[in-house]
Amino acid sequence: QVQLVESGGGLVQAGGSLRLSCAASGRTFSSDAMGWFRQAPGKERVIVAAISWSGGRTYYADSVKGRFTISRDNAKNTVYLQMNSLKPEDTAVYYCAASRGVTTNQAMAGRGYDYWGQGTQVTVSS
Repeated sequence: QVQLVESGGGLVQAGGSLRLSCAASGRTFSSDAMGWFRQAPGKERVIVAAISWSGGRTYYADSVKGRFTISRDNAKNTVYLQMNSLKPEDTAVYYCAASRGVTTNQAMAGRGYDYWGQGTQVTVSS
C-alpha cells in the first residue's frame, strides 16, 4: 500500500519555526517530484513548495519565499519542509504529495500530484 505520512505540525507562536516531514512507503518516490501544499479554512488548497526528483530544482510560493525550505532525502524516502519566521497567515493543514508523469515545470506549477498524505495541522498564534 502506497502511503505518504506527514508529521511535525503543531501550535507555534508567530516568529517560531516548525519542520514538517513526509515519509513515503509502499514504493520509492525517488523518481517523483514532491510538493507541499496547504489549505486554510474556507480556502482552496494551494502549492507552497516543490522539489524535483533530484533535489536540483525547487519552487516556492511568493508568500513563503525566504522563510520556508523544502528538501528531500531519497535514501530515506522522505521530504521535509523547514518553516521559519512563521506568521498567523501560515495557519493551515499542510499536505505532502508526489507527482509522476508530468514535466518538472508542471510539477513545480502544482500539477500531476496523484499521491497525497492525510495532512498535518499547523497553527501559528499571534
